Amino acid sequence: MKLTVVGCSGSFPSAESACSSYLVEADGFRLLLDMGNGALGELQRHIGLYDLDAIFLSHLHADHCIDMCAYFVARYYRHDGGRCAPLPVYGPEGTEQRLTTAYADTPSASSMSEVFDFHTVKPASFDIGPFAVRTERVRHPVEAYAIRVEHGGRSLTYSGDTGSCESLDELALGTDLFLCEAAFTHGKEDIPDLHLNGREAGECAQRAGAGKLLLTHIPPWTDPRVNLADARAVYDGPTELAAPGATYEV
Repeated sequence: MKLTVVGCSGSFPSAESACSSYLVEADGFRLLLDMGNGALGELQRHIGLYDLDAIFLSHLHADHCIDMCAYFVARYYRHDGGRCAPLPVYGPEGTEQRLTTAYADTPSASSMSEVFDFHTVKPASFDIGPFAVRTERVRHPVEAYAIRVEHGGRSLTYSGDTGSCESLDELALGTDLFLCEAAFTHGKEDIPDLHLNGREAGECAQRAGAGKLLLTHIPPWTDPRVNLADARAVYDGPTELAAPGATYEV
């Protein structure tokens, strides 16, 4: 598998990065994990506008899904080649309604489903193209899911947004690459069931025995160097900060 960081800023785009969006590729299949603010423009640096094969939305906060409204425009109103066939979109219950409300002026109440084939995510194991995936509910103020993606005996686990929870520990168990949010700073923010800090992300990776930890979803007001040091203090494996445009072979 190949992972490309399309965007990795948390809460809102930074001067350097769009919000959460990660492209996973294998066997010519392209799966996008989240499409937050600014992600659609950045995605076009890596693939063509119509080259995606599926999208997974971890939850329905704007910094993880709002560019789906812009992508709706690109797919619905495309004139060259005609309107795009419906693209599989996996998201929490109510995803279609949320995006329709956010866009606010779709031609009809069902327009989103004319270009997106919506699938409701629950805790489950299923296939997306060549990938075997498993999803688990995690702790966040809205319904949110982490995802484990496997292909060719290798695995990538993406936390989405979450506080510390057993379901994330179990999902990440033995994963080769752990793409984990670290929005908070240890000793500064202490809000349960919302986000992880760098230390908590490192502790989760250590408990899971992850092969590598990649910290992401760090907001512009958080010092990523502190979170990186905090994670490295408790996790024995290699740890890096996600950076827009960075690629990883899993």
